[in-house]
Amino acid sequence: MSDIEEKPRPGLRFLWLTIITLVLAAIIAGGVIWSNATTTPKLALDLEGGTSIILEPQVSKGTDISKEQLDQAVAIIRQRVDSTGVSEAEITTQGDRNIVVNLPGNPDEETRNLVRSSAQLVFRRVALVGDPRSQEQIQKEQEKSGEESGGDDGLSDEERKRLEDLTGADSQGDGQSEDQAPSGGGDVVNAGGETKKTDAASAKTKSSASESKDAEKSGEGSGSSDSTKVTDSTPRPLFDPEKDASAWQSDKIIKEYTELDCTNKKNRTGGQQQPSDEPVVSCSEDGQAKYILGPVELSGDHLADASAGYAAGANGVQTNNPAVNLSFDSTGREIFKQITSEITGKQQPYNQFAIELDGLVLSAPSSNAVINDGNAQITGDFSLDEAQTLANQLKNGSLPLSFQVQSEDQISPTLGSNYLKIGLLTGLVGLLLVVVYSLLQYRVLGLVTVSSLVVAGVLTYLLLLLASWRYGYRLSLAGVAGIIIGIGMAADSFIVYFERVRDELRSGRNLLSAVEVGWDRAKRTIYASKAVNMLAAVILYILAVGSVRGFAFTLGLTVIIDVLIVFLFTHPMLQFLARTKFFGEGHPMSGMDPRLLGVKPAAYRGALNLSIDDKDKSPEAKRREKARMRKAGMSTDGSSDTTAATAAASESGETTTTSKADKATTGKAAKSKSTKAAKSAAATRGMTIAERKAAARRAEEDDAVTDSTADDGKEADK
Repeated sequence: MSDIEEKPRPGLRFLWLTIITLVLAAIIAGGVIWSNATTTPKLALDLEGGTSIILEPQVSKGTDISKEQLDQAVAIIRQRVDSTGVSEAEITTQGDRNIVVNLPGNPDEETRNLVRSSAQLVFRRVALVGDPRSQEQIQKEQEKSGEESGGDDGLSDEERKRLEDLTGADSQGDGQSEDQAPSGGGDVVNAGGETKKTDAASAKTKSSASESKDAEKSGEGSGSSDSTKVTDSTPRPLFDPEKDASAWQSDKIIKEYTELDCTNKKNRTGGQQQPSDEPVVSCSEDGQAKYILGPVELSGDHLADASAGYAAGANGVQTNNPAVNLSFDSTGREIFKQITSEITGKQQPYNQFAIELDGLVLSAPSSNAVINDGNAQITGDFSLDEAQTLANQLKNGSLPLSFQVQSEDQISPTLGSNYLKIGLLTGLVGLLLVVVYSLLQYRVLGLVTVSSLVVAGVLTYLLLLLASWRYGYRLSLAGVAGIIIGIGMAADSFIVYFERVRDELRSGRNLLSAVEVGWDRAKRTIYASKAVNMLAAVILYILAVGSVRGFAFTLGLTVIIDVLIVFLFTHPMLQFLARTKFFGEGHPMSGMDPRLLGVKPAAYRGALNLSIDDKDKSPEAKRREKARMRKAGMSTDGSSDTTAATAAASESGETTTTSKADKATTGKAAKSKSTKAAKSAAATRGMTIAERKAAARRAEEDDAVTDSTADDGKEADK
């Protein structure tokens, strides 16, 4: 009993479970009140319906589309859709050409246009690169930090001076000329190399655009340049003196630049149809920089190849620095030569050019050498994997994939709602069958199973709401199936535990001890089973696609919840019930009645090991029973029946004589009884209480028969 009292109190585990449930409920309630959380999970395409769009790429006659190019197109479309907040969209390839896009719910026209538009890779000069935040955000942060602006335009004196250097005129001036920016240019902020660094653009890197190893050998020219990955760009003002300032810094462009917030994911969807002959405002792919770019000067059509590798040093020896190698066709070689000849030698970032894919800047390297043969190399502070990703984007983006909408169909939610009703009905029927079985098999103890399933259902629902709100999860029909299967497996855990407890009761333990020992043995089986289930769910989630992943997700979720419920609810509940009179005394309706389990448990542990039935005997019956037990004990100790008879006769004052034959017979009988007693004692050690009691009674009956036979022999001798 001391070991049981040292076990953790069940109330502590109940408290932890209550805290977890209340915290989840509070988070969901707060999301419903102050955010866009809902009280029901979002439904996937098969349950809510939606739109199915089939895209067919349009390429030149006789041109094949590789699998890598098609996969890159799928990745671009997926990035566009995910950035709009649409989750559980199914974007897959159909055959070796078409792309199927299934959008749940009722997507807006903007999302549809993002899917339809094609990816375009272009090269533009960089006019300005700076803080990705909007002017409004910057001013709010300045007000919070207590900084004072230098004028009505919201610019500090230092920022206004940089803008004057940029435009070649007073930012407050009214006049305009070829070398003078229009009024309104003063709205640009945090656009200088000496401005305060932000998280988005504080890390400086060095990279280069140089000719390949072959170009160096041919003597056509070599060069290396310090270029900057977009993710690591340092925002600096840029004014190209060879371009018209009014064209680059017009009121329209400045307004777009100051209002654009590249930290907002919705502004990085890509796919915008930007004019190719005008300056544009663009964000870096990861939202860490904001650009004003010039007109398109080179199309990705002329990029022949892009690959990742390691950069070559000045002596042609390969270094350990990852690099992206670019190769242009004949037309692209001449255009790229002209671009690098114009920007090389200018101060940074005057010498930068942006590589833009799908309206987002992938990289903005700067050149320090003229590239004559059309083979360039981009190096920087990036890993080989990052270089490979950039190379894939450049290589696959260089193919002008124009998509034509082959078909666009509406998927009715009627069929999905019917499936959902059938699925929920199936789950309800299965739950009722589990409840009925539990009550028939375990009686009142079955209510523990029912309550455990209810708590597991509540936690599952709360976690689905949280995943739907915070991570965009949508419940599919396969997910419903995973929940139903998970609930069934949860019932298996309870049954394993209950049967272990019953086994311990059959071995003669009381209920308190049976609950603890049964738990120690059952939990190993439960944990091993759940580990296998969880492993299957993880593998299925990683390898599967589409709705099958929804099944794997809900299956893994219910497995985790099952372990929590068994540990924090089911086991503590049995610990609590074992201390009650109803269960502790083995009520017939408790499901833990020793009699119904085929066992007569001990009333108490002592020398006589009396059963519960012995409690009903009268004192006289108990006295006679003790006398018989003492008599049996004297026989097993080796005392002969003759000795017992002599002792009895001496007590009555009679004289007895024993012949030699009687002594020999008595000695053999005593030896035989001693041997039997030793064997009986050895066998008794492995018996239960009831078995030991039955063996003692049989021994008494055998002794009585032996004594009767001995008395008959003595009478015959006389």
